[in-house]
Amino acid sequence: MSTAPSFESATYRPPNWDAICEAHARIAPRIHRTPILTSASLDSLAGARLFFKCENLQKTGSFKIRGASNAIFSLSNEQAARGIVTQSSGNHGAAVACAAAWRGVPAYIVMPKNAPKVKIQAIEAYGGKITFCEPKVSSRNKTCDRVQAETGAHLVHPYDDDCIIAGQATAAKELLEDMSDLDAVFAPVSGGGLLSGTCLGAKGIRAAIRIFGCEPSRADDAYRSLTTGTLQSLESSDTIADGLRASLAPRTFAILRKHVERILLVSEEEIISTARLVWERMKIIIEPSSAVALAPLLKHGVVQSLNLPPRSDGAAPKLGVIFSGGNVDLTSLPWPVRTT
Repeated sequence: MSTAPSFESATYRPPNWDAICEAHARIAPRIHRTPILTSASLDSLAGARLFFKCENLQKTGSFKIRGASNAIFSLSNEQAARGIVTQSSGNHGAAVACAAAWRGVPAYIVMPKNAPKVKIQAIEAYGGKITFCEPKVSSRNKTCDRVQAETGAHLVHPYDDDCIIAGQATAAKELLEDMSDLDAVFAPVSGGGLLSGTCLGAKGIRAAIRIFGCEPSRADDAYRSLTTGTLQSLESSDTIADGLRASLAPRTFAILRKHVERILLVSEEEIISTARLVWERMKIIIEPSSAVALAPLLKHGVVQSLNLPPRSDGAAPKLGVIFSGGNVDLTSLPWPVRTT
């Protein structure tokens, strides 16, 4: 039994603009149109004007509710009747559990046993039925197959699904609708659902915009995939960015190869320091996975190295950054408490 919808790379056509607009219309009554925040101090550090699409303030605490609600509310009554099954490190699982509850059907969530407690609790609060597995891609796939066979539930894959990608694209669509003259957009990458959607959603409004993916050095399969031109896998990772431990799928890889300029890598220390900096300067909490999208821009000289076209007004570039989520266990923040 397959753990993803059927896919033929030679004939694949990603969701078009009409599909993204239909997805947006479908989910808009159920989700937040999240705000775009700014920070003069972070602008100064980056040497650019930054505009943060705050999906950490989204329902269920992450962008994942966009794709999950689009996928689940696209199903027929017959398809949805036996429930929804998925695999997730946390945020997608919570989104599926929430959207399934809205649809009035059960949700079966396969999670690695080392998933953050706060994300486990969120899934349970939305009524999801959790099955734990080993923290390896192969174990997640195998366990998801088993649960699907036992329940007959419909699979909603976390990223290897066109309905998911179209739903995630609505975040960038909103960003560009509100800030149409951005020079580039930066988003974290794991399985590639958000970054693929960002490509399609942003370029659907401004074709010339540059899209950059951001990834932990400890989970660099997307970087290796785009560098070599061959899809790379990652069986497991211990990066603190727990939402970025999956690997690209064929359909997300196909979209990223066509539209992403490059993948920027960051260290664990940079991820942690960036998450703390956002808390201190912007007074919001973001996940380490969200910090990955900002961390490269705070490195000296990185913005200049992107070779963005100069703006006609001569001002610093305008860059969109997607904060993907904010589900953090506040009892175990990843930085030490300062005593002075």
